[in-house]
Amino acid sequence: MSANDPQSQPQQPTPRGPDSVQTLLLVLVVVLVLGGTGYVCVAHPSLTAPIAAVGGVGAALGAAFGVVVANRR
Repeated sequence: MSANDPQSQPQQPTPRGPDSVQTLLLVLVVVLVLGGTGYVCVAHPSLTAPIAAVGGVGAALGAAFGVVVANRR
């Protein structure tokens, strides 16, 4: 084997990003959840405060989950 032979050099693993179908489904779920939450807040104003509280906690948990997933890759 010569030094220019491509088989003699180790292959570098290529970094993979998130799958496009997985990203599309994630965006679709987020849009549907936010749309449903917005509709409930408009249709039932008395539920706005509890939904906002749950949304705040959910946003903090989502950010923490995102950081954990990003650090694993």
